[in-house]
This record gives sequence, C-alpha cells and structure tokens, in this order.
Amino acid sequence: MEMSAFAERVHEAVNSLEPGELVTYGEIAIQAGRPGAARAVGRILAISDGTLPWWRVVTVAGRLVPGHETRHAEHLRAEGFTIRANRVQT
Repeated sequence: MEMSAFAERVHEAVNSLEPGELVTYGEIAIQAGRPGAARAVGRILAISDGTLPWWRVVTVAGRLVPGHETRHAEHLRAEGFTIRANRVQT
C-alpha cells in the first residue's frame, strides 16, 4: 500500500526523533505540513509497521497511548522520562 505524501512526512519526522526527545502529535502534524492534523498523525502511527519510534510522540497533555500505556511507559522510562498516572512528567 502506497503512503500519502503527508504520511511519508510523518514517518520522516518521527524517524528523525532522537532518544530522549519527546514531541506531541500536533508538533509532528505541523512539521509534516498539516497543522491541526494531530489525530491523523495518531492514525498513521497506529497503522505503521512498528519500526517508527512511536513512543516519542504523546498528546499535548503528555498522555500515553490508550491501551498501550505499559509498553509506552517502558520505552519512555528507558529514555529517562518519568511517568505518573499514564502521563509523561516534564
């Protein structure tokens, strides 16, 4: 299945994140050229093949991915983040 240009830009933006770097879905949407498309970024990450460092992307409130909080928290803790009540503490 061929990706849209926006999906390709989302993949590029997420792949460019370094360990210990944390951004929001909205920031990725802006970087990929579609401000306001935070939910679309989430959908793209949800259907990706798992090779993207998806755990470096959170909601603007720091909330972890619903249904994947344990795995999300494990990845973030490994990169030095503190997690409380399924949210990243900044």
